[in-house]
Amino acid sequence: MAVIRPFIGIRPCKGKAAEIAALPYDVYNREEATREVEKNPNSFLRIDRAETQFPVSVDTYDDKVYQKAHDLLWEMVEDGSFCREDKNCYYIYELTMQGRTQTGIVACASIDDYLSGVIKKHENTREEKEIDRIRHVDACSAQTGPIFLAYRTNDVINKVVEDTKKQQAEYDFTTEDGIRHRVFVISEEEAIRAVSEAFDRIGNIYIADGHHRAASAVKVGQKRRNEHPGYTGEEEFNYFLSVLFPDDQLMIMDYNRVVKDLNGHSTQEFYRELTERFDVTEMADSKPKERGSFTVYLEGRWFLCRIRPEDRRPENPVEDLDVSILQNRLLHPVLGINDPKTDARIDFVGGIRGIAELERRCSEDCAVAFAMYPTSIEELFAVADAGLLMPPKSTWFEPKLRSGLFIHEI
Repeated sequence: MAVIRPFIGIRPCKGKAAEIAALPYDVYNREEATREVEKNPNSFLRIDRAETQFPVSVDTYDDKVYQKAHDLLWEMVEDGSFCREDKNCYYIYELTMQGRTQTGIVACASIDDYLSGVIKKHENTREEKEIDRIRHVDACSAQTGPIFLAYRTNDVINKVVEDTKKQQAEYDFTTEDGIRHRVFVISEEEAIRAVSEAFDRIGNIYIADGHHRAASAVKVGQKRRNEHPGYTGEEEFNYFLSVLFPDDQLMIMDYNRVVKDLNGHSTQEFYRELTERFDVTEMADSKPKERGSFTVYLEGRWFLCRIRPEDRRPENPVEDLDVSILQNRLLHPVLGINDPKTDARIDFVGGIRGIAELERRCSEDCAVAFAMYPTSIEELFAVADAGLLMPPKSTWFEPKLRSGLFIHEI
C-alpha cells in the first residue's frame, strides 16, 4: 500500500503563478538559465539555479549558491510572493498540451515507500547528480521540484478530480510553449479522506520522471532522521513532494539517437550490416508507426527497420524494449557504442524536438540518426515490476511539470 498524504503547501499568491512557474532546473545549462532569469527576474529558476545570481567566476556548487537559494525562497515568502496554506490539502495540477490534457494529484509520498520498493524505479541514479539537489533541498529546508509519479488509474480518485475541476481554478495560465496550466485545491475533509484511502488500496506507485530528485529528497530525509534520532515518522522530512498521474493519461514521447560516425564503416558497409540484422525498406515518411520498428536517417534518406520476431525477448521486459534491441543488435556490435551512458560518440534527442532536429544533426556533426517508436507506460511498469532498469534515455515525458507552483517545507 502506498502512503500518500496532503500537506501544507507554500505556493504563489493570487496573480503570481504565471511569472513564478519555471521549467525544471535540469532543462537548462548555466548560460541558458542565466538568460532566462534575466528575461524574467521573478522566475523560480533563480531559486532552483541560484548560481544565476552570481558572476561566472563563482562555482555553481559553491556553498554561497545554496545559501542564496535559501535566502531568495524565504524572502519571497516574506514579501508576499508566496503564501502558506492554513491546512493540509491536496492539489490538482492539470496540464494541456496540443489539445491533450493530463491531470495529477499534488501530494507528498513516503520516503519509506521509496526505500521499500512500494514506489518503484526504472532508472539508476548518479551520485554526482544527486549531490547538487541534496544540498539545495537541505539548504532551503524545502522541496521545490515535484517528482513525476504514475499509478494505475483509480475510479475514486478520478471522481474526486472530476468534481473538484467543476470549481474555479486557483491558477489558470498558458506558458510561452503553449501549455495551459490549471491548479485546483482539494481542501474538503471528505475529498481528502477519499483520495488518501484510494491510494492506500493502490499496490504500487511508479517514478515516471525525476529519479535524481526523488533520490535526493530521500537522502535528505535520511540525513534529517540521523539528526533527529527521536523522529516519529510524521515529520515532513519523511515525505517528498510529488505529482501523481493516472497511467491512462500519460504520454511518453520518443527518445531518439544520433551517432557521430559509422565506426570505420563505409555507408554501403553500414547499410549491409543494417539489412543483415533488420528488415529494411526505404520510406518517404520518417517516423516509425508501431512498436517493433525504428527508422534510420542515412545520407539524406530515411529507412524503416523492422525488428525480426526471433530477436524479440518477451521473457525479459528490458531486453524486449526496442531501444535495447537497437543497442544490442546494432549500436554495440556495428557502431562500437559499448556504453551509451558514457560514449561521447552518441547523443540523445528528445522527441519534443522533432524529426527535423535529427536531420539537422546529420547535416552538421553526425553520420546517422535513429528515430524510435515511444516506449509505452505498460513497458515502463513491466520493467519496474520486474525490479529491472531501463537503458538510458528510454522515455521522454511531456509536458514538463513546472517548479515553483508547489513547495513542501521540511
